[in-house]
Amino acid sequence: MNLFITTGAIFGALGIILGAFGAHALKKIFSEDQLKNFETGVKYQMYHALLLVVLGFNIQLITQYQNLIYYALTWGILLFSFSIYGLCISSALNKKLKFLGPITPIGGLLLLLGWILLILNSIN
Repeated sequence: MNLFITTGAIFGALGIILGAFGAHALKKIFSEDQLKNFETGVKYQMYHALLLVVLGFNIQLITQYQNLIYYALTWGILLFSFSIYGLCISSALNKKLKFLGPITPIGGLLLLLGWILLILNSIN
């Protein structure tokens, strides 16, 4: 089993489901800002899901950074995108989960770390 491809494919499938859910079902209860933020979460999830799949097909190119890249991207998606989903949905239901706010930038930093590790891997 290739963990990169499997994880990327799961996140990709969830991105399609959540994108459709946001565009149709949530469009009725979300404000314009909430819908835009939700779409940002879906976009970042899809970008990084695709990156995981591409890396999985090129796994022989990854050396000492393989595990770090995988975990940075996976946790980055979970913390960044899913905290945005939680913030948007909870806000639309007037029960905003404010503790999720600080989690989003941590996820963003992990996504950035994944890209930096990929750069380091490519120059070593």
